[in-house]
Amino acid sequence: MPNFETISSLVRENIKNLKPYRSARDDFDKGLLLDANENGLGSPVRNTLQLHRYPSPVQNELREKIASWRGVDFENIFLGVGSDEPIDLLMRIFCNPGKDAIITTPPTYGMYKVSASINDVAVKEVLLDEKFQLRTAKILEVADSTTKLLFLCSPNNPTSNSLKQTDMLKLIAAFPGIVVVDEAYIDFSRQESMAQLVQQYPNLVVLQTFSKSFGLAGIRLGIAITNPEIVSYMLKVKAPYNINKLTADVAMQAFQEVELMKFNLEKILNERSYVSEQLSHAAEVEKVFPSDANFLLFRIKNAEEIYRKLAEKGVIVRYRGNEPLCDNCLRVTIGMPDENIRFLKTLKEVLS
Repeated sequence: MPNFETISSLVRENIKNLKPYRSARDDFDKGLLLDANENGLGSPVRNTLQLHRYPSPVQNELREKIASWRGVDFENIFLGVGSDEPIDLLMRIFCNPGKDAIITTPPTYGMYKVSASINDVAVKEVLLDEKFQLRTAKILEVADSTTKLLFLCSPNNPTSNSLKQTDMLKLIAAFPGIVVVDEAYIDFSRQESMAQLVQQYPNLVVLQTFSKSFGLAGIRLGIAITNPEIVSYMLKVKAPYNINKLTADVAMQAFQEVELMKFNLEKILNERSYVSEQLSHAAEVEKVFPSDANFLLFRIKNAEEIYRKLAEKGVIVRYRGNEPLCDNCLRVTIGMPDENIRFLKTLKEVLS
């Protein structure tokens, strides 16, 4: 079991005592609605969603759909504006500004550090090893009563690999706080999601998103899957109407097209193999790292110069050489087949 007494013992006192804002739609969502100062004449934009009315504060129908999809209970689901909102909320719930800290494992997703800075929360960094895997003993050595959150990104961005689940489970059992496993890219991975384990480990939070496998980055919908107590605190602290009607409507439509999503996933995985193989044939490419995501990280001579030359030709990749353990590395997203061919062709031109 986790190395702490209760979830509530980790929560900031002001959050425990917080009386959340109660919106009009928390009380009634049917009837003659004259309680929320909405524009009763409606919107000049034609639609069928009654956009002049506020959205549901809790989005129960969508939460039910996601819970069924991931094999968890409705009470395990929190919806946020992308994954970034849950990241920020967890810091506001568990970390006292100027006192507490989080642990990250660079190279990793940069928003953990940014959100910590915004919330005046210290960041303790424990680098991954040379194989981009966790140094569990070092993480636990760094952890103390002030390290409230541990962020693990798996599959990891920018390294593209999955972290060993056995290592993550060791940390969940021994870490003296909340362990957040960011699974934004999990549907591209050979490794199974840890979502269902939240019912076994009360300090586990699994983050997912509609941005990657569903291809809906533009609707900004993220998911936190965790125990109901943590969900209740997140619902308490979030903005009253954080998920808008347009976002919820598109997400519900997406569940009518799951087979197409799976088809697209397979296509991306096939393209990932093709691009990886082609990159490995280039003499200048020193290494193409194994990927469990919809992108590839590769090490190439003069990476920053190559990055700039590609950009000059209108092909935009990401330079990651400023990240720990990523010297001379570029990250390329797997695109449409013609986009991948254009990338490889342009890279060849730049290298010639």
